[in-house]
Amino acid sequence: MSAAQGWDRNRRRGGGAAGGGGGGSGVGGGSGGSGGRGTGQLNRFVQLSGRPHLPGKKKIRWDPVRRRFIQSCPIIRIPNRFLRGHRPPPARSGHRCVADNTNLYVFGGYNPDYDESGGPDNEDYPLFRELWRYHFATGVWHQMGTDGYMPRELASMSLVLHGNNLLVFGGTGIPFGESNGNDVHVCNVKYKRWALLSCRGKKPSRIYGQAMAIINGSLYVFGGTTGYIYSTDLHKLDLNTREWTQLKPNNLSCDLPEERYRHEIAHDGQRIYILGGGTSWTAYSLNKIHAYNLETNAWEEIATKPHEKIGFPAARRCHSCVQIKNDVFICGGYNGEVILGDIWKLNLQTFQWVKLPATMPEPVYFHCAAVTPAFGTARGPATTAISGFLLMTLTGSR
Repeated sequence: MSAAQGWDRNRRRGGGAAGGGGGGSGVGGGSGGSGGRGTGQLNRFVQLSGRPHLPGKKKIRWDPVRRRFIQSCPIIRIPNRFLRGHRPPPARSGHRCVADNTNLYVFGGYNPDYDESGGPDNEDYPLFRELWRYHFATGVWHQMGTDGYMPRELASMSLVLHGNNLLVFGGTGIPFGESNGNDVHVCNVKYKRWALLSCRGKKPSRIYGQAMAIINGSLYVFGGTTGYIYSTDLHKLDLNTREWTQLKPNNLSCDLPEERYRHEIAHDGQRIYILGGGTSWTAYSLNKIHAYNLETNAWEEIATKPHEKIGFPAARRCHSCVQIKNDVFICGGYNGEVILGDIWKLNLQTFQWVKLPATMPEPVYFHCAAVTPAFGTARGPATTAISGFLLMTLTGSR
């Protein structure tokens, strides 16, 4: 299964996932050039071990976007409406989302429940070949009709927002791990049109579960999986020349980050920080993080500082991550035994971890998150209100 699912496939060494945002471990592996570790892909679904007990049958659902404050502040639910005659977004995992000042955009995803996925109306079942928009001012969800070719790799792809353009790279389709992508698709949200970005140079392998970011006019892509092999490759796409380059850091192989997928990345303009991720049999610690120095072309290992009396966040993969200036927030995820619902902040100047007093409405993984300044200057650590920004998490698997 793919990184887009709430299920782990290829159980090994105690049963983790091997294999989706933009930005999960449902299909394992990485790009072939990394010398990553093989997983022996199995085309079957395996429910995660260590899954919290839920009485009765409980289906995943699309949770209302919400803002929660601590202490005496009330919970404020953001309006969650739908245009007349339009269905709401079905529950999903392995999707990606981004936000600007006006809208939240949600692309792709996976849901094995035939009825929840739209039944006979969804030609791409169990995937969602669709783009949704949530308008902050009106609280209305709308499925966007677009022209051009929308990608078919709809699980565990990477997604970033660049001006009015959504950039989608990689991902997996059906069969998971055998129908991967390595093209860059661009959707102009103003004109609602998709286009394939024509690029030069050697493209990365066909992967999913990778992480990417735009830094100084270039698109950086790290890690991921082919469905059989996990990757530690780092690629750069110059968005001006549209040329791909595989970066060759000045490190011994023993000093490189471990192969992984369903990790997240942050950056400060000089370094790219790799946060968590894992394979089907492990999740990587956040006590120390690897950082790629763009100036020296070398990987560095940085020791972070624990929250006093609490310690470090648990190792995890399939979490979400957003960045506001020098603060990075991680939410939820899966550590191989427990699905997480905590929220942590890491400052990229002090490398101090702080556990926020709020928790997510439910523990989730394979979900996505985005931030927007659209909601003014509400203050206080919480699930959503963070220094004038709103943090939104959209349900994945639980």
